[in-house]
Amino acid sequence: MSQGSLFLISAPSGAGKTSLVNALLEKPGAAQGATGLCVSVSHTTRAMRPGEQNGVNYHFIDKPAFEQMVDRGDFLEHAEVFGHYYGTSKSWVTEKLADGWDVILEIDWQGADQIKALMPDAISIFILPPSRDALEQRLTDRGQDKPEVIAGRMAKAVSEMSHYHQADYLVINDHFEVALDDLVAVFRASRLRKSVQEARNQDLLASLLS
Repeated sequence: MSQGSLFLISAPSGAGKTSLVNALLEKPGAAQGATGLCVSVSHTTRAMRPGEQNGVNYHFIDKPAFEQMVDRGDFLEHAEVFGHYYGTSKSWVTEKLADGWDVILEIDWQGADQIKALMPDAISIFILPPSRDALEQRLTDRGQDKPEVIAGRMAKAVSEMSHYHQADYLVINDHFEVALDDLVAVFRASRLRKSVQEARNQDLLASLLS
């Protein structure tokens, strides 16, 4: 079985990253690889939000448990965001890729940078909002944070967006369906790379050239 591909998707809070990824997973035939497409579930020390489920949205653990995992080298990457820790399980990702799954990591630019250094073949995508005003409105419409928290997130977003140039692909989420089509196009194009096609079509290539 051919090795799966790793996709790193980054965006400032409120840019629509999670909504786009969820829609991508539900789009019939849009992003199905050799085995399938899945999203890595990160570990975090932040509190669970309304509607979230442990093991589905995140693996929610306390800080001492997280630090123990860091000490054991269990994370492919880890970072502190807004005072909370987030990490990606090394064993889970490597096992899925080895089984032929294409894996999505919803990750901040710092984590993407760490993983790119370890796995240069990972495909990185950065999602941007159409404007700062649109981003602030989206954060406000969530109804989850106080104005001072939103102000902090906006300041953080400006810093995060300055790292868009480190990604391989850039998607502007102005009109959702257009952004989704752009994201699908990235996944389809990545699977047409020569190295991927050679690995997944060895028998066909051998028969054509025999």
